Amino acid sequence: MNQKFQMLFPIALLAFLLACTGTRPVFLGVKSEKLAECPGTPNCISSFANPTDKEHYRSPLPYKKPLKEAVQILKRKLELSPRTKIIEENPNYIYAEFTSLIMRYVDDVEFYFDEKNKLLHFRSASRLGKSDLGVNRKRIESILKDLEI
Repeated sequence: MNQKFQMLFPIALLAFLLACTGTRPVFLGVKSEKLAECPGTPNCISSFANPTDKEHYRSPLPYKKPLKEAVQILKRKLELSPRTKIIEENPNYIYAEFTSLIMRYVDDVEFYFDEKNKLLHFRSASRLGKSDLGVNRKRIESILKDLEI
């Protein structure tokens, strides 16, 4: 290998990996007691999608515990998830970024505790690309499984 290639390869690899992270969306959060809609691509799951939309919809999770306790239980579960960073936390909302191991793709995952209806709503979406091979749905199912809130 020539010396120029040895110098440029690590820089090119770093630039490529950073490009996989995408830019943090500005439209996230709770607006009018809802999370943002899923895009038309299959790399998103949401409890606010139309229930007839089998690609994007998953029902919200009812919760019985007091709000503060339910939020802490979910937060602890997220903190145990690998390559997960909680970006924002409010009394009834958590936003986290999940980063894939190899390609460093970032998925934006939100949870909204609807205190009025005692439902945990969520949205999990890839920042980049079209297909996620079901990763966002599997993630939500894994998080919600055995979640005693």
